[in-house]
Amino acid sequence: MSSALFPFSAVVGQDDLRLALLLNAVSPAVGGVLVRGEKGTAKSTAVRALSAVLPEVDVVPGCRFSCAPAAPDPACPDGPHEPGPGTARPARMVELPVGASEDRLVGALDIERALADGVKAFEPGLLAAAHRGILYVDEVNLLHDHLVDSLLDAAAMGSCHIEREGVSVRHAARFLLVGTMNPEEGELRPQLLDRFGLTVEVAASREPEQRVEVVRRRLAYEDDPVSFAARWAGDEAAVRAGVAAARALLPKVRLGDDALLMIAAVCAGFEVDGMRADIVMARTAAALAAWAGRTAVLKEDVRQAALLALPHRRRRNPFDAPGLDEALLDRILDGFPDDEPEPDPDPEPDPQPDPGPGDDGPDDGGPDGGGVPPQGGGPEAAPEQPADPSAGPEAPEAPDGPASPSPASAPAAEQAPVRAAEPFRTRMFSVPGLGEGAAGRRSRARTAHGRTTGAQRPAGRLTKLHLAATLQAAAPHQKARGRSGRGLVVRKDDLRQATREGREGNLVLFVVDASGSMAARQRMGAVKGAVLSLLLDAYQRRDKVGLVTFRGAAAELALPPTSSVDAAAVRLEQLPTGGRTPLAAGLLKAREVLRVERLRDPSRRPLLVVVTDGRATSAGAHGGDAREVAARSARLLAADGVASIVVDCEAGPVRLGLAGALAADLGGPAVTLDGLRADALAGLVKDVRTSVATASPHTHRRAA
Repeated sequence: MSSALFPFSAVVGQDDLRLALLLNAVSPAVGGVLVRGEKGTAKSTAVRALSAVLPEVDVVPGCRFSCAPAAPDPACPDGPHEPGPGTARPARMVELPVGASEDRLVGALDIERALADGVKAFEPGLLAAAHRGILYVDEVNLLHDHLVDSLLDAAAMGSCHIEREGVSVRHAARFLLVGTMNPEEGELRPQLLDRFGLTVEVAASREPEQRVEVVRRRLAYEDDPVSFAARWAGDEAAVRAGVAAARALLPKVRLGDDALLMIAAVCAGFEVDGMRADIVMARTAAALAAWAGRTAVLKEDVRQAALLALPHRRRRNPFDAPGLDEALLDRILDGFPDDEPEPDPDPEPDPQPDPGPGDDGPDDGGPDGGGVPPQGGGPEAAPEQPADPSAGPEAPEAPDGPASPSPASAPAAEQAPVRAAEPFRTRMFSVPGLGEGAAGRRSRARTAHGRTTGAQRPAGRLTKLHLAATLQAAAPHQKARGRSGRGLVVRKDDLRQATREGREGNLVLFVVDASGSMAARQRMGAVKGAVLSLLLDAYQRRDKVGLVTFRGAAAELALPPTSSVDAAAVRLEQLPTGGRTPLAAGLLKAREVLRVERLRDPSRRPLLVVVTDGRATSAGAHGGDAREVAARSARLLAADGVASIVVDCEAGPVRLGLAGALAADLGGPAVTLDGLRADALAGLVKDVRTSVATASPHTHRRAA
């Protein structure tokens, strides 16, 4: 199949997405776009197609860092550059894979030349390739923290600085950062989230006619990509000309005091943090005016800029749904006078392209034709923007009335779900030992990234060379190997793998008691607040989470292990209570979930968090004494080497200590609800490690 890209102008609908991308093409200083939405909504298709409508860039011939001939970087590693004409080439689209190494992103020492020729040479990374182009990260929310840190540095400084393995290099790295993500797979780190200038929520159209047109165009493209692209060539050229004209007009756009006051009032009214939102809104409003062919910023530009620049900056914690209250936005802007028409002292041609004369495909919506989005959101865009994009079939809104009883519930009365108390900051607790799981921020682990702790012979394919150890292994044999030149004679047996220690993310499985003994509304609200706080901690530490609940006569897996902590928070909010307490069923269900997850992802170690008052009033299908069955179930988990912690929810003046006995059977500590708080949990990490290691010193190696 041909490598012809799907044309940008042929994307059906998604007006806000295409507008946000085009505004960044007009003004790269806007700061990039984060595209959030469900799978199958043309996110990646639109982003990859953007590079084809960007104007060409002039570069110094032979420069690996894309220096501009008119103003080359004086610190360019390939410089200094002699004055002269440049070479025009298309703008690059560079994709950063989620699993890329740090060396691939920022660059590193050219090992081949160092060993063969004995010279220090720098091999540029993806940041150098993306300079003056687009850096695209699909599934950006799954990007490892070490790559996020490098991206943050480059985005903030506009350059990449490498100090490693005897190499000291700095080069320019100014690029348009575009990321796409599915919120169901987890959220983005707040620091990186704020670096995206604009954000767009996308969803599949609910209009049958538009869905039909999507299918028709996609099938036509797959049948003959070259012919399909040729049909849209005129429209692509028109969009490209529109971007070039808007770029030329942008320096003449006047951002007056009235517009700046509106921007400041909107940002203050929505209580956004910092000043980046004001700056991004100002740049976006100016780009909107230039795209519309105007030199004055109007109120409508400020409104549209707010809708694109503020939703992701309004979030207070990971469980708040993104979005912007448009009624509040309109009330703020209504306090300013309407725009007065002014004569344009320096009229420019309208950069909006006309429909392509050779386009025999249907119109894409909007007056401009060729799929170029209108500046404002029209009625066609309304179905694309749900009120809460995080809500879906798996995350329905919590009911107002009592929930329907579970088939497994006992006939005891069931209470409606109660709201969680305000979350708080918890202290960190971890799994004992040294794991080898996915990179995260919780437990100690041998990882591909982190501090170097030593070197070893590679067990398989060499992935991270320890240069100093390799040279030390090869040095004593140079005379015997007949070395005569500068290059070092290195053999396969000399290669050494760097061993590194960092932090891993774990599987945090919550087992929550939802029985009648926990049903007091104030008490259950506090319990949910505690679990919500632990979920927030899991989000920040890049864990997977799961939720098992038990009540009545059985337990259920309310949420299979997932990276979406938001989904866990929604399920927790909807959790009803009532019925007897099948504690053993909850523990055995957790054991089964962990067994399956160990087969799916053996390197990710689990941490079990049991939230209960320790009561056991139902043995379920197992029969016998409920407490004894629960104790045996807990000892089975301890024998499996599962690190556990019990959150003791027992209340009242008389305390039976049942949760403490359960913790002893599990081989982990028990902590009260108040003890979960950061200022009261100082010894929890030590207790988890000591208690679990004492209970089962050998099984942890199997679990790891």
